Amino acid sequence: MNTPPTKLNRPFRWSTVVGLTCLALAIGVFLWGESIQLAWSQRTVAGGFDASKIPLQSERTFGYLKEVCAIGPRISATEGMLKQQDLLKKHFEKLGAKVSLQEFDARHPETGQRVRLANQIVEWNPEKRERIVLCCHYDTRPYPDREPDPSKRRAPFIGANDGGSGVAMLMELGNHMAELRSKYGVDFVFFDGEELVYDDQVRRDPYFLGSEHFAREYAAHPPAHKYRWGVLVDMIGDKNLTMYREVNSMAWPDTRPLVLDLWKTAASLGVKEFVNVTRHEIRDDHLALRNIAKIPTCDIIDFEYPTARGDSYWHTTRDVPENCSGESICKVGYVISEWLKRVK
Repeated sequence: MNTPPTKLNRPFRWSTVVGLTCLALAIGVFLWGESIQLAWSQRTVAGGFDASKIPLQSERTFGYLKEVCAIGPRISATEGMLKQQDLLKKHFEKLGAKVSLQEFDARHPETGQRVRLANQIVEWNPEKRERIVLCCHYDTRPYPDREPDPSKRRAPFIGANDGGSGVAMLMELGNHMAELRSKYGVDFVFFDGEELVYDDQVRRDPYFLGSEHFAREYAAHPPAHKYRWGVLVDMIGDKNLTMYREVNSMAWPDTRPLVLDLWKTAASLGVKEFVNVTRHEIRDDHLALRNIAKIPTCDIIDFEYPTARGDSYWHTTRDVPENCSGESICKVGYVISEWLKRVK
């Protein structure tokens, strides 16, 4: 916790007045710039948004989301996760991708025993040495810790938006990878152990186990390929989708151009849900990829997941497919697929 500076009696200085004036002007210019950017992001694009032009199919995508959620909770190192891995392996291999597991051991936070976790990697055009990683986490939190009804805080957590929506988007995007033309090869990576968290208040169970393992392996044992960019998606199924630029993704000088490029692509497509304003500093899997593996990676996330009464579905028993939208998921996939075609 920061402590306030000690007050000192100092003589009046004009330099202090000038400095404070400049600071106030700088803040004003920044806020004015943000308001201009918001107006820019919501401007009318020539032709407007045409849902019929989206190659991704919202009904099929929503079907994928329901199929994943029908497994039930997909907690790391459980039968639910194994069923999901099998589902994804069959799905992507049928579409012609190379699918593998990157297995690793972790300490179970409740039992203390070593358990086997696995990131799932789906490779498209594996012969290409310059690549892009599209990623999400595919595990679900063990319990709905923010459930407003205390009696349900140990009930099953389905994680449709938080865990399922990114999986559904990549499943749908897989149907279009064969005809997608990009200078880069593309890998889909599903991170395990993003929140194998039973207690984050007292014991402080660790997050991001899968992405940190992936990043450490990439850094310690450099593969033949190199990832030029990374794009993480998380919680993209909200019916009232609002994608703000994430604070870390914009603050890092190596990822800022990536964010601007993606939001520019969204604007050109008329996808107004990508709002050109920076909001929410999120701790997520992109931190490990950027800070450990040195892969410039941004986070596309709608952290606002509101209910009709003003609270949130996040980490509650109400995070189910019925509160999500296949169209929202497809809009994010549409922006990413078009960006893949254009990225230099």
